[in-house]
Amino acid sequence: MEPATQSEMGAVPNGKGHDVGENASVAEKTPAEAADHPHRLEPAEGNLAESQGFLPNAEDMKTTQFTDFEGKTSFGMSVFNLGNAIMGSGILGLAYAMANTGIQSAPFVWLLLAARACAREPLRGLLMVLGFSVPGIRAYEQLGFRAFGIPGKMAAAVAITLQNIGAMSSYLYIVKYEFPLVIQAFLKVDKPSDEWYLNGNYLVIIVSVSVILPLALMKQLGYLGYTSGFSLSCMVFFLIAVIYKKFQVPCPFADFSYNGTAALNVSAAHSVEDEGPSPCNPRMVTLNSQTAYTIPILAFAFVCHPEVLPIYTELRNPSKRRMQHVSNISIAVMYIMYFLAALFGYLTFYGNVEAELLHTYSRIDPYDKLILCVRLAVLTAVTLTVPIVLFPVRRAIQQMLFPNKTFNWPRHICIAVVLLTLINLLVIFAPNILGIFGIIGATSAPCLIFIFPAIFYIRIVPKEDEPMRSVPKVLAACFAGLGFLFMIMSLSFIIIDWTTGSKNSGSGH
Repeated sequence: MEPATQSEMGAVPNGKGHDVGENASVAEKTPAEAADHPHRLEPAEGNLAESQGFLPNAEDMKTTQFTDFEGKTSFGMSVFNLGNAIMGSGILGLAYAMANTGIQSAPFVWLLLAARACAREPLRGLLMVLGFSVPGIRAYEQLGFRAFGIPGKMAAAVAITLQNIGAMSSYLYIVKYEFPLVIQAFLKVDKPSDEWYLNGNYLVIIVSVSVILPLALMKQLGYLGYTSGFSLSCMVFFLIAVIYKKFQVPCPFADFSYNGTAALNVSAAHSVEDEGPSPCNPRMVTLNSQTAYTIPILAFAFVCHPEVLPIYTELRNPSKRRMQHVSNISIAVMYIMYFLAALFGYLTFYGNVEAELLHTYSRIDPYDKLILCVRLAVLTAVTLTVPIVLFPVRRAIQQMLFPNKTFNWPRHICIAVVLLTLINLLVIFAPNILGIFGIIGATSAPCLIFIFPAIFYIRIVPKEDEPMRSVPKVLAACFAGLGFLFMIMSLSFIIIDWTTGSKNSGSGH
């Protein structure tokens, strides 16, 4: 391998564990300079192909091109990677979201469709922006710098850090509450004891140190590609089990009691049934204080935008159209899985569904073999997803604190250890999963999905190509305004819910 040139020593890490020779003076050209010469920075794909055919040193030129870096990932594997970035613990809260909006198409289905469309269109905008950006940009934070300089870069990095820390916290929160239940089922323990191996706090630390940390220390994200497919397979198994259980769980269901005699506590269900309408009839429209959490949960469920650039980087034979197909397929598949999980989860428990769906199943029979396998599958999926989500956070921290540093193992390891330590503390002391979904989804997710892609598009695309009053830029401005509206509305509803002393929001577990 040839020694690194001086320009390569000033490379900017791309956040995926790669540290390629990326000229910082090119990748972080000031917004004013880039706006003056938007087309000089990236040769057309046709010209690149011609240069490869006629110029003897074309191979050396390829190392400076964004789309030529690590382009070894197949189309199908790219779909898995982006799907795994989209799929997360948010699927466990969608049945609760449906219970607090209604099963009629107007409240929930249209909200889910809108969330899908609002996630897909900004992705298209991000891919369009790449055509007017400098070669070597393969990080969300670098697009922020390209548009607004240091403030844009810092804003993108902070939003990614908050969003992905919230995601990792929610994943480990599932481990904290579900892993002890799995061990109890294996040991046939009717009543939880004070043994350390039944303490969720200890188990989260053990899983973080023994499984997540070694995977998070890998230099390249591509090494975790196969775990994406396995993680999605586990969630498909979860979906199949949810559908199957809809036809096996009676309504009203019998609530299992941890009292040594394993009695069935059905009096509450009968009393509810005697008081009024049947609890087993779906409500067409539901509006209550918990409806405020629906929009943040849906926004959190579809966020994947920080991972688009790295996945595009590693795509084989990359092009904007090919990457658009990857995103369209991934979002469509995730939408189907989200809707089916929400529908059948809600139709199983109706108004009794909890904020975390798996916890509701344990109220029926904690020793159910199928549910035990589902818990293991979900635990495996969310555990293997944490290292993937950690990579963009580490990249964001590097972009903020060490923008011009090349790869360094001590720094690479130190950032991962500090992040996992902070996340473990958050999981141990966080009150419930809705607090994580609500606050993070209402702040950072709208920024990453709506606001940043829109304003980046408006700022980076030259006026000569797209006037300010053109349809694309008008739509981008509308998406930015929609993002601000969602953020203000969701935060207002959540604050009102907290100040009124509602206890429903804390009943997730």
